[in-house]
Amino acid sequence: MIEASYLDIGGCLSYVEQCGAGQPVLCLHTAGQSGVQWRHTGPALAALGYRVIVPDLPGHGRSEPAPGGPVTDLGTYSAWCGTLLDRLGVNRPFVVGCSIGGKITLDLAVRRGDRLAGAVVMAAGPGPGRVNLTGLRRELEDVAAPSRADRTQLGTLAVVGRKVPPERADLIATMHRREDPAVSGSDLIGWGTHDVSAEIGGIACPVHLVAGSDDLWLEPELIRQAADVIPDARFTLLDGIGHYPMEELEDFAAVLDGWLTDLTARQEKRR
Repeated sequence: MIEASYLDIGGCLSYVEQCGAGQPVLCLHTAGQSGVQWRHTGPALAALGYRVIVPDLPGHGRSEPAPGGPVTDLGTYSAWCGTLLDRLGVNRPFVVGCSIGGKITLDLAVRRGDRLAGAVVMAAGPGPGRVNLTGLRRELEDVAAPSRADRTQLGTLAVVGRKVPPERADLIATMHRREDPAVSGSDLIGWGTHDVSAEIGGIACPVHLVAGSDDLWLEPELIRQAADVIPDARFTLLDGIGHYPMEELEDFAAVLDGWLTDLTARQEKRR
């Protein structure tokens, strides 16, 4: 059963869903989206013995806007997630994130890795993401362009992997067009400016980096190279998958369970 609540974190009421019991796992969504991206994974992962925590970041989904307006610094979201974990009294959780959620996950691993059981970083690397910052900042001045929703849908389809059935890819893209362009544009500025490259060598928890071979938002080889810098990190390349593994893979909860089990084993070896 999913338990939903609103928590006052950082001055805004934030929507958080939880289900299951056991080892906690914080699941973070992508730019402009919400925890709905984990709607299939959450209950299935809970059935495997985890306590799954899925928030809507400030300004996303059912959460109120961030007090200062849309956020362009992903470090702000990372601090918010740290406060959320503290408020929930969560002890040594896994953190799993995709896209900006992946960058936030990596930021959390850098800032408080000694308090995490491990991190799964999907579709993200430690350096600034590939994006046109000038264009994004200009677009924020005119976020009501009628074509924006269509561009979001078509852009999402472009980064879904070739192995994803057409009807599933179309559902992913249709769900994504619901986003608030002011929020998603600000998120992408954060994607293009966030950089923890100089700090990943000191991460204190086991990390698993994941990239899709069909992801046009990044270069998988750069993600593999980052795994060489992070102590004891592992890298997985998903053939035929794009930017949204938790939405594209049919039984993602089972795949994630395997990764989390591996992180646990590696954590035990460190002790």
